[in-house]
Amino acid sequence: MKIYLSQIPVEGISLEEDILPEQLNLDNEVIKFRAPVLAKAQISRITNAITVEMDIRAVLRCVCGRCVEEFDSVLERSFSFSCAVDPRDRFIDLDPEIRQELILDLPLSPLCRPDCRGLCIKCGCNLNSGKCSCSGQ
Repeated sequence: MKIYLSQIPVEGISLEEDILPEQLNLDNEVIKFRAPVLAKAQISRITNAITVEMDIRAVLRCVCGRCVEEFDSVLERSFSFSCAVDPRDRFIDLDPEIRQELILDLPLSPLCRPDCRGLCIKCGCNLNSGKCSCSGQ
C-alpha cells in the first residue's frame, strides 16, 4: 500500500486496498493466505510526519499443530504508527509495516480448536474422530 504524500489533504485521507500475500512474502508450510489481505488506513499528515491508523484482515489456511488437519482462521489486527517524512519523498510504502504486524500475529503452532486431542502416538489415528483401536492413547 503506497501513499502519495502530495495526495494527503489537511483533513486526512481514508484508503482501502487488497494486498496479495505474495507481495508481503508471508506464505509458509503451515500457514497459507486464502485471499488477499484487506487493509484499511486512516492517514493524517502534520508537516514532516504522517500518522496511520490501520485495520487489517486476512483469512488463513492453517495446519493444526496437533492433528495435522487443515482449517481456516481469520486474523484481524488494528494498529497505529507515525513516521517522519522527508520533503523530498514522493510516497511512503506501508507494506513493510503491514507485513511486520501480520508476522507478529501469526500463530506459532496453530490449533484447529483449543481442545484438539491430536494424533495417537502409536498408530497416528486422529483422536478428534474417536478412539483408536491400538490402545496407544
